[in-house]
Amino acid sequence: MARVVVDVPLAHLDRPFDYAVPDELAEGVVAGCRVRVRFAGQLVDGVVLDVGSTTTHTGKLAPLAKLVSPEPVLTPEVAELARSVADRYAGAMTDVLRLALPPRRGAPEKRPVADPPPAPEPPDPAGFSRYPTGEAFLEALALGRPVRAVWTALPGEDWPARLVELCRASLSGGRGALVVVPDGKDLDRLAAAAQALLPKGSVAVLRSDSTPDTRYGRFLTVSRGTAQVVLGTRGAVFAPVRDLGLVVVWDDGDDLHAEPRAPYPHTRDVLVHRAHLAGCSAVVAGYARTAEAALLVESGWAHELVAERATLRAAAPRVQALGEDSELARDAAARSARLPSLAFRVAREALAAGAPVLVQVPRAGYAPGLVCDRCRAPARCRHCAGPLGVAARAGAAGARVAACRWCARPAATFDCPHCHGTKLRASVVGASRTAEELGRAFAGATVRVSGRGQVLATVEPGPAIVVATPGAEPTVEGGYGAALLLDSWALLGRADLRAAEETMRRWLNAAAMVRSASAGGQVVVTADAGHPVVQALVRWDPAGLAGRELADRRELGFPPVSRMASLSASPAALAEFLAALRLPEGADVLGPVPEAPRPGQEGERERFLVRARRSDGVALARALHDVQGVRSARKTPEHVRVQLDPLDLA
Repeated sequence: MARVVVDVPLAHLDRPFDYAVPDELAEGVVAGCRVRVRFAGQLVDGVVLDVGSTTTHTGKLAPLAKLVSPEPVLTPEVAELARSVADRYAGAMTDVLRLALPPRRGAPEKRPVADPPPAPEPPDPAGFSRYPTGEAFLEALALGRPVRAVWTALPGEDWPARLVELCRASLSGGRGALVVVPDGKDLDRLAAAAQALLPKGSVAVLRSDSTPDTRYGRFLTVSRGTAQVVLGTRGAVFAPVRDLGLVVVWDDGDDLHAEPRAPYPHTRDVLVHRAHLAGCSAVVAGYARTAEAALLVESGWAHELVAERATLRAAAPRVQALGEDSELARDAAARSARLPSLAFRVAREALAAGAPVLVQVPRAGYAPGLVCDRCRAPARCRHCAGPLGVAARAGAAGARVAACRWCARPAATFDCPHCHGTKLRASVVGASRTAEELGRAFAGATVRVSGRGQVLATVEPGPAIVVATPGAEPTVEGGYGAALLLDSWALLGRADLRAAEETMRRWLNAAAMVRSASAGGQVVVTADAGHPVVQALVRWDPAGLAGRELADRRELGFPPVSRMASLSASPAALAEFLAALRLPEGADVLGPVPEAPRPGQEGERERFLVRARRSDGVALARALHDVQGVRSARKTPEHVRVQLDPLDLA
């Protein structure tokens, strides 16, 4: 008999089912292979968990209908991880396996299995010599010890090379490695470093934009044991690496690490849990630090891998903020100007020295947000109530016309429903308009834009202004001469639990590209110098800010010191769901609050937040899963969206 996970996305069927293995399929059916089975009168896909000779089923077993492929794509370690992740996030194992296993392609399975390359020598420890415990960490990896660290990279650090050195250390000890980064731009840099430092054939790069054949072929090189190092984006978190010795996540605060599909797992949490199950090493790395990473350090699960303050001061650029007495005396409007004289002066100095200037703008587009010029009420479309904005592209006659960002209807005229004003003004200035303004302010300077639609990977050294949105900042050889961090209110003023943490992350990622202060590098942040986040940036103290954030959340009872579940549906469905929910002792329910309308949404939707102690997280997930199971068994028509530990709690 074979125990099969059937691809049926119903909570009350979230368990394996036993099937008889026909004699003609006996040789090909192995643990981890794909099969087709008859379930509720239909042929559906399934994956074999294990093959045995006993069953607890009292009746006659139905036979397997078809062996799709004898290739064992689901390893026991990944099967255990998938079950554990589903339990942690109140989801179904089939949903997790849909994230873990790429669609099958026949051609890659026919290729011969290659032997893995021989283990390399340990890496040169010089790259980690600036960190007091860096060399010892590399040595422990090479010896196969399960060491765990939260690594705060120095400004200007060649982090792709350092991460590949960690992988090489693990490989030299005969164990594999898995590194996950937020996006394709980071993955390209990491893959280039791996090509130079790791043995040929030992690396598989898993990315979502690969062709199906390419992705499945690379997946097979990993599951067959040929490639022992996996580099990838969010989807690679379940890669079946043989003898896993190291998992790494870079920039864990990036929202791209949060899976948008059920059961909505987060890369950092899955990798930390995988390191626990596999007993392997783990590194949570980045220029900034999240409250979750701070909790790992505070709990003793991981240790800090940081440089001494003297080394940090030598590597960091000079950071200046608004509000200093000397600057206010020189420019009385410095607090309110979008680009004060300090920013102009720093940019001119960098351009005169032949260095590029990075300008970080929180929003893409031209003027993505518009308000009434008289009363400042948000401008809405008269057809669908969507927000009005001005796109980066001009109209046919060269004029920029306001249009709805939901239905794309142009707003040729505007009549404010509150004050009947007829004029619009920009509430948010995007990267395209910023580039246009800077082009006029710095006549003769080359201005380039990197953001949505066109992300630049690199720019050439030389005097130029690069306007980029967060995460789209291109690299430049030798670093930027200066960085201007604009529109701080758009980041710090967000009504979000992670506003301070996310602002620090975006600023540090940009500031880390600037040359050191000794080489003339300067950073100007257009924010009040007295703000705690600005102070942490000036001191270059991400660990201190993360510790403060963790302390504040502990006092308020917010994640990561608690488990929080978001429930979204219509008011009637939520009332029925909560009536059946049996919460752990001490858990509380917050809400309801109206959900922001989405394009195409019909009917009113609300959201509740359910909060429980961190130690009761498993019980909370089980209770939510049980209610979902009862509702699916009853064929309740409306689905309640359940998400544990969501990034957005606003």
